[in-house]
Amino acid sequence: MTDTSLRMAIGAGVLLLALGVRAASVNRLVRRKLRLSSVLAIVYILASYALGRFALAPDMAARVLSVNQLCMALAIINLIVVVAINPLRADRMPERFPNIVQDTIIIGLFLIVATVVMQEKFLTTSAVGAVVIGFALQDTLGNMFAGLAIQVEKPFRVGHWVGVGGHEGQVSEVTWRATKLRTKQGNLVVLPNAFISKEAIVNYSEPAVPTRLEIDVGVSYGVPPNQVKAALLEAVGNAPLALPDPLADVVIADFGASAIIYRVRFWVNDYSRDGTSRDQVRSAVYYALRRHGYEIPFPMQVEIPRPEEPERVSERIDRLSRILAPVALFAPLDPQQRSELAARAVERLYGEGEKIVRQGDAGGSMFVIHRGRVRVVEESGRELAVFGAGGYVGEMSMLTGQPRSATVEAVEECQIVELTAASLREVALANPEVVTRISAVVAERQADLDRQKAEAAAGRPAVAEAHRSLLARIQDFLRLPNLLGD
Repeated sequence: MTDTSLRMAIGAGVLLLALGVRAASVNRLVRRKLRLSSVLAIVYILASYALGRFALAPDMAARVLSVNQLCMALAIINLIVVVAINPLRADRMPERFPNIVQDTIIIGLFLIVATVVMQEKFLTTSAVGAVVIGFALQDTLGNMFAGLAIQVEKPFRVGHWVGVGGHEGQVSEVTWRATKLRTKQGNLVVLPNAFISKEAIVNYSEPAVPTRLEIDVGVSYGVPPNQVKAALLEAVGNAPLALPDPLADVVIADFGASAIIYRVRFWVNDYSRDGTSRDQVRSAVYYALRRHGYEIPFPMQVEIPRPEEPERVSERIDRLSRILAPVALFAPLDPQQRSELAARAVERLYGEGEKIVRQGDAGGSMFVIHRGRVRVVEESGRELAVFGAGGYVGEMSMLTGQPRSATVEAVEECQIVELTAASLREVALANPEVVTRISAVVAERQADLDRQKAEAAAGRPAVAEAHRSLLARIQDFLRLPNLLGD
């Protein structure tokens, strides 16, 4: 076999091997990289044929042969590295050998083989040219080596949220020259790798996925810190994006000019939604502090006129009595009895999505919806009912003290009137018939619910018996005198 035939056979073998591996692999990176080996093998075959077919000058033939051998060396090195490093039956890139590292290995092995094994004088004959090119491309080369260091050290990966030199975004791509970040505004920021290598890198996605966020809020000096901290933790529990684990906490950050500054620290899973998470917590904080009657003071330097006069007690009682009047539960009461309940009622404001009561919590109060809507759901997530203005929930817990049988949450911003068992007991001691009338309505409502769940054949005797049983439980819970007449 002649030298030409041997060279063509070697080229054909490498070409068939590259094409075979490329066809058998499902890895798109492997298929793309083996295209180079296939092209170089074809060039090697054509050049070998030309050397055997045409008579060239000795110097020209030597140069063509040298270039031809380099092409085959690169084709073989590329084939070996790609097959050895990458999985052929999985469409993914090895974590420790990204594309830029594989290219570096291929180029490094090629230079070693060319200069040591094939004794090509690249390093000596092109020293002057290398110096000139090095000065001309120093920024490009600096970015290239910095990109290689980033890929090897892996301070971040594609998909991580990072902050670098005042820029913040999600890593979308790392190339030889630059790293591309996609900001929360949807903009693409291209940072040279040399710039990144000189800056401090903040990785929000490692070492753990949960990221801690903070908000500061000022609360009046007149409220004890432990009470404020409890209210703020309650607010965090009403923010859907705040994680229950790790636990949130509250610390005093500063004693401000007009308020104690509390720092609420909570955890989220998705850093890309940090703005939404902070909004949810701040909104929940506002509603929680307002419900508890804790003031977020205005700055002491600013005088805010308060022209409105505070509501008088009598006006408040009349207003709440008018709210209770159309409610079916209090319709049997006379105006005086409703006024006595209204005098002891408390108004609450809840934001959208906040939990008013949670299933399993201890009971002791009921809620009348004045404005907005609430929904009643089980732990499984099944919705039981939706109540709007004039509706009420929690009456069984207020009357009997039993745990909450379901969770009640605000569908939208809600203004609610809360009545406690203690306030009902004070009214009932002076007007025992109040409990009798209220329990009759509750018993009928409960019997109606039981009828729907069990059988439609239950009649009025079942309601009467349910009323009697409920009245006994209420009497025991509120420690009232005998109301049954036994």
